[in-house]
Amino acid sequence: MSIVAKRCGVRFIPPSIILIYENKNTSKTRKRVIPVRNFSQYSDCSRAAERLKHHVRHSVYLESVSLAQLERLHLILRDHLKGLSLEESLAARRASDPSDEDLNKLSDEELNRRKAQMDQLFERNRKHKDDPDFVYDLEVEFPENSVRETCSWDEEPSDDGF
Repeated sequence: MSIVAKRCGVRFIPPSIILIYENKNTSKTRKRVIPVRNFSQYSDCSRAAERLKHHVRHSVYLESVSLAQLERLHLILRDHLKGLSLEESLAARRASDPSDEDLNKLSDEELNRRKAQMDQLFERNRKHKDDPDFVYDLEVEFPENSVRETCSWDEEPSDDGF
């Protein structure tokens, strides 16, 4: 059966993942409601998403849905169980700017998620030797009138006592 996911969503009561998909063999669009069982406000969203994606009954339907998308849907469900509204949960997902955040203050689960996102971004932007615009020893000259950032330790006198 060749199935292509078109849309994904969540339903809060009962907690479920809604999947709109198209069966390529019959060209019909259908809706599947996948219940999220044994999930609480303390659950690990990445493990729950992985467990759902590899579930025997749902793996065929969730094959074309990324694990990151399923994890985001589980995060929205968990936020709802914690008492947040849908708008607050979505705003929290959008507002998380990785450059402004102190990664030392994150939990292990959140830190691993951020590291995975950074690795994914790195791999997407990385230039490979096989790319047509790859240059081996790229040299870039910066303009002289560009603003240079200074740091406080650059201006302090050095301690020659070491």
